[in-house]
Amino acid sequence: MAEMQYRRMGRSGLKLSVISLGTLWFGSKVDEATAIGMVDRALAAGINCIDTADIYGKERWDTPQRGPSEEIVGRALKGRRQSVVLATKVAALTGPGANDRGLNRKHIVEGVHESLRRLQTDYIDLYYLHEPDYTTPLEESLETMNDLVGQGKILYIGLSNYYAWQVCKALWIADKKNLAGVDCIQMVYNLAARDAELEMTRLCEAEGVGINVWGALAGGMLSGKFLAYDPTRPPPPGVKPYPSTWEPRYFQAVTRLREIAGPRSLSQFSLAWMLTNPQVSSIVCGVSSVKQLEENLGSLDLEISADDSKACDEVWQELRPTPTMFYARGYGIEFK
Repeated sequence: MAEMQYRRMGRSGLKLSVISLGTLWFGSKVDEATAIGMVDRALAAGINCIDTADIYGKERWDTPQRGPSEEIVGRALKGRRQSVVLATKVAALTGPGANDRGLNRKHIVEGVHESLRRLQTDYIDLYYLHEPDYTTPLEESLETMNDLVGQGKILYIGLSNYYAWQVCKALWIADKKNLAGVDCIQMVYNLAARDAELEMTRLCEAEGVGINVWGALAGGMLSGKFLAYDPTRPPPPGVKPYPSTWEPRYFQAVTRLREIAGPRSLSQFSLAWMLTNPQVSSIVCGVSSVKQLEENLGSLDLEISADDSKACDEVWQELRPTPTMFYARGYGIEFK
């Protein structure tokens, strides 16, 4: 297997392994013993970034409590925390109170203290605002994050699931108020969802913001495992793809991508394609077994040719929404 690669996270000096271990399923699909084995294998393979969140591991995200993932990660990293870039998040529902969600100062401060305790660490390397909070001024959230950086409780600031205009506004506020800036964005980006190339990736390139990807396999769609089903009928019990991808056009696109991949694993091909984009700092792979982790690590052995990339572009041109005339002119897209 090829050696792990490391990339700078945007304009920062922080170096991330191009594959990060996602811990979404720790405590639900993945029991603690299996989770620790996955952490062991990830670290042995050179993965240096572990991504979690205060609500990961919950069976239902609308229940008013934190999930077990952070606690499991904390126990798994005991005695070897220093070599790991540890990422977690704040914003989602964690309790029954009116302020037990969102990005107000109270919830962020309580959230970081609780995450530090659960992760058994003195600091968090990368702390994400997990989702926009439209009831709290962005200035309040960013000023709170700046204070936490000053206190040494967090080292780098990330935004997750934000729109490009919101990232731009956050950068402007940080510059205007001389606050610690946004170092990275975590977003959905994959061979079947390249909408971010219209604005977000261009913004990140211009402003030196790192891109950490989640949803790189489109909820399993880009593994090809759903192609045996009929997309005109509802998914059978136990089959849980992203609802937006359960359409004939996505099945057609994945079928074409599998043809492009040829004898190569479609999952590995999809991840390897992602890594051809130098703006991608790291891909968060939320796996539920060591076997899946090994499969994802195999993407480091693949090379994507110019012909591969061109063929993938053609698939996306068929799949993507038709841009407006304004965007088409601005990005050199030709109408036919």
